[in-house]
Amino acid sequence: MVSNKKTKFICRILTYVVLTILAFVCAFPFYWMVISALKPKSEIRTLIPTLIPHAPTMENFVNVWEKTGFGRYMVNSLVVAGITTLISMVLAILAGYALSRYYKYRAVKNVSAVLTVSQMIPGVLLLVPLYLIMFKLNLLESYVSLILANSTFVLPLATYMMSSFFDSVPIELEESAELDGCGKLATLVRIILPVSIPSIISAGLYAFISAWNEFLFSFVFLSTDKFRTVTPAIKLFKGVNTTDWGSLTAASVLAVVPITLIFLFLQKYFISGLMSGSVKG
Repeated sequence: MVSNKKTKFICRILTYVVLTILAFVCAFPFYWMVISALKPKSEIRTLIPTLIPHAPTMENFVNVWEKTGFGRYMVNSLVVAGITTLISMVLAILAGYALSRYYKYRAVKNVSAVLTVSQMIPGVLLLVPLYLIMFKLNLLESYVSLILANSTFVLPLATYMMSSFFDSVPIELEESAELDGCGKLATLVRIILPVSIPSIISAGLYAFISAWNEFLFSFVFLSTDKFRTVTPAIKLFKGVNTTDWGSLTAASVLAVVPITLIFLFLQKYFISGLMSGSVKG
């Protein structure tokens, strides 16, 4: 009995040690980015790096925000990510409901198979075809090109997340609503969606973060400041021969802050949304 307690105690200690090490490994890059953004240029370029800035300064943040107009890029990213999330969630809710309730139909099975295959195709493989399509439709240098591309790539997984949750919703709820005279759409809007808030927020966060962090299509489809988003804007601080590391890390911190705040406020719903479809009944 004593031996079992001692073994459990040792296992618990080892678990906490391993988790602490993993947490440190995950958090250290962000910590290094923050302290680099607070260092003056002379301190960033020293041969022996320091873990704590000796003369912290906000000069890099002022340079990024005022001299480069980084706020405009963040607004552009907010517009693209927000509209992408709205479009993808409307489609994901409808498609996820269909996959959940009509999975026995052959057409629905075929759609499910297509969504699965689409997840296996890397975005870079479709870059040239999508660029040509946007060029033919005269959609380059606009929000629309990014919104369409981002929505296409986040929709399959968002659909499966919603479908997994709808599978856990008792069919009796819909049958009761139908007895009260509700149609399919009214049942979905009035009965199913109110209990789906955690999963909707979870899938919406995934869509928003994916669109906010997207770089490839933003870099290729846009070349003007008017519509440039955050991720390609960060690359502006890296020149051919020199790199402004202070401004680059400051811009990276500013780009991460909105996502971090949103996730901190909604993490409860995000976790419950991920778990909601894991157990049925």
